[in-house]
Amino acid sequence: MTGPALPETYNLKPKKPSNPHPSHATLSPMQTIRTATRADLPTIIRFIHELAAYEKLSDQVTLDPARLESELFDEGAIAFTFIAQINDQPAGFLLGFYNFSTFLGKRGLYIEDVYVAPDYRGQGLGFKLLQTVARKAITEDCGRVEWQVLDWNKPSIDLYESLGARHKTGWLTYQLTGEALEQLAATT
Repeated sequence: MTGPALPETYNLKPKKPSNPHPSHATLSPMQTIRTATRADLPTIIRFIHELAAYEKLSDQVTLDPARLESELFDEGAIAFTFIAQINDQPAGFLLGFYNFSTFLGKRGLYIEDVYVAPDYRGQGLGFKLLQTVARKAITEDCGRVEWQVLDWNKPSIDLYESLGARHKTGWLTYQLTGEALEQLAATT
């Protein structure tokens, strides 16, 4: 069951900093989180490559742009993407999709990637991207939001824990891909 639709754009003005010198104007950047469109595909691909480089996983990026476009924007798309902007400039993104909990008996949201470009870090965009997903989860009556983080990514871990997210102990992540996936599928 889907709740009310989320607005396409979230305007998130940061708190106005106190200015001890009223004669000096302080310009706050306009921060926006919005739903991605097809026109954002080159930006999304650039951010995926930047994230992979940051995570030291560039050799694993083999995406096909046409396939990614279809998966994100065609009818029946399986994923959603939000773009973070500062002063109308793309500054980061979050890509996620639905999963399902048999224990809760309802769907949840899984964050595949959340990334803020280096020049825009420390301005609250990671928080705002996660807040947007939390609002989507509540609006759509999802049971939870989950994601993974590399164990060395302390700035992200600190952010997640400050939000109340907790590391799931006792679980190991497994993945089948490439030849192992093909071999299992072909087993008779």
